[in-house]
Amino acid sequence: MSASVTIALDAMGGDHAPGVVLKGADIALTRYPAARFLLFGDEARVAPLLAKLPRLAKAATLHHTDEVVADDAKPSVALRAARRSSMRLAIEAVADGRADGVVSAGNTGALMAIAKFVLKTMPGIDRPAIATFFPTRRGESVMLDLGANIECDADNLVQFALMGDVFARTALGLIQPTVGLLNVGSEDLKGNDAVRGASAQLRGGMTPIRFHGFIEGDDIAAGTVDVIVTDGFTGNVALKTAEGIAKLFSESLRASFRHSPLARLGYVFARGALKKLAARLDPRRYNGAMFLGLGGITVKSHGSTDAFGFANAISVAIDLKVNGFLEKIRDELAQLNKLPPPQQSAAL
Repeated sequence: MSASVTIALDAMGGDHAPGVVLKGADIALTRYPAARFLLFGDEARVAPLLAKLPRLAKAATLHHTDEVVADDAKPSVALRAARRSSMRLAIEAVADGRADGVVSAGNTGALMAIAKFVLKTMPGIDRPAIATFFPTRRGESVMLDLGANIECDADNLVQFALMGDVFARTALGLIQPTVGLLNVGSEDLKGNDAVRGASAQLRGGMTPIRFHGFIEGDDIAAGTVDVIVTDGFTGNVALKTAEGIAKLFSESLRASFRHSPLARLGYVFARGALKKLAARLDPRRYNGAMFLGLGGITVKSHGSTDAFGFANAISVAIDLKVNGFLEKIRDELAQLNKLPPPQQSAAL
């Protein structure tokens, strides 16, 4: 990255803020020396920590506010009452052009509500979606929506597919990613009206997307497609289930190696391979969920992550800016809106 990118940080969001936020930003500077940061938070808590990180102190500007969005705050309350919160001010910095993107580890619902209100949705997008990376046997995939929209119609899913396609090309460097709709079966007649309707639109050549078709739950980890599209209810359940299984596997593996002296000896020989496995499945590597469909780059970090994980969330925001993600989304939507509806295409 040669050009400077400015990221607004909600310094008070997350379980371990502001320490993790500042340390994460400092790690991100190692990867992106030209990055600059706008920090929004309580000066009495942030300034002493910032003074211990001289490299970050030179690259950051601190804006004081003692108002914070609580983790349990309802999105509607945060939207109305928290107008001077660290989260709101960080988002407004993107809206007024002072920052190229915002990263927060705070309340997810509040972040979505405030970002949608301040940054608005892009023309042609009815609802924003939450997307993140997912480890697979083939590498990495993109999955959306992960909880922003509990119920979706066919048009919503088509829009998610379009945004996920651009996100995969931008963030993963894929030339022509494959896109699949998560369903209860791969047959055309399976699923509800929304997924069948979205499938018909995607198969009908209404978008430039390389559509694979329906996929099932076991296709997620298999890496059958590069982009997994579903409604927020199903996506959130799938994500949390995968996280739970990963924790179960990790804890069971550690318990197995403690079982006996012979097992502990086996660990000595397998330690190198196990470290590689742990690094491959480390959730911190995939930290940083993007709110797709908004008029500005907004990235949500996991609230309990450490500095390494928060640095990865910052990396997502910087990569999206550097690779022109918003411009690509706008171009794709403009092309989609120029196309005739499916009935006219068939008649032609």
